[in-house]
Amino acid sequence: MPTDKVVLLTSEGESGRVAARYLAARFPALTVIVETPVARSLLLRRRIKRLGVVHVGGQLAFMLFQRIQQRRSRSRIAEIVRRADLDARWPDEGQIIRVPSVNSPACIRHLQLLQPRAILVVGTRIIVGDVLHSVDAPFINYHAGVTPKYRGVHGGYWAKAEGDDGNFGVTVHLVDEGIDTGTVLYQARLAASTADNYSTYPYLQLAAALPLLERSARDAIAGTLQPQRVDLPSRQWSHPTLWAYIQTGLRRGVW
Repeated sequence: MPTDKVVLLTSEGESGRVAARYLAARFPALTVIVETPVARSLLLRRRIKRLGVVHVGGQLAFMLFQRIQQRRSRSRIAEIVRRADLDARWPDEGQIIRVPSVNSPACIRHLQLLQPRAILVVGTRIIVGDVLHSVDAPFINYHAGVTPKYRGVHGGYWAKAEGDDGNFGVTVHLVDEGIDTGTVLYQARLAASTADNYSTYPYLQLAAALPLLERSARDAIAGTLQPQRVDLPSRQWSHPTLWAYIQTGLRRGVW
């Protein structure tokens, strides 16, 4: 099987490094294209325009709280990392290419030169149509939630917060021009322990999703992808505010 035709699109960050390391061990000629993250100031302005100053202020307050929670969750995170053998280092072998954005002309040029059979996506900005149509290969995204019900961010947390434990999980799907609206390739439902919280859910989810990403890439190479629509209501979610998070924690015991 020609495993040398796989590209990973990702960004600087722990999940991107973990995914790159995992996939490079299975696709030895993997090429990793890493984009520069969007400037925080630009993200903040966009979010205020969309959600309003008060709501975004609550989200920023939660993000400060979450840093404390993550430090306190280090032992549980280390346990998940150890059990799943997650390694947050860039691969020792293979090509790593850095571009300003996955939507840049530079990224398109690299994809057209590489001509991959599968393009895996972990943690990038929304990919525009010009990029999606630039090569004849499927773009396959990892989403930390069950779509279409938990599109957007922190889908695992929101399923728990809604009392919908049966849809705490992950999705690997084809990328279209919407936000997590592409047809589904694989999904997995997970069980969190009482030791888990908002800061540990992403590690559980990434560990479950990596084998599904690998399987999807092999399907793409073999020409056996089987995308499907999932019969669930569709909603896009954002970051919680601090007050909503505390209210949910007190009401449902979901932290």
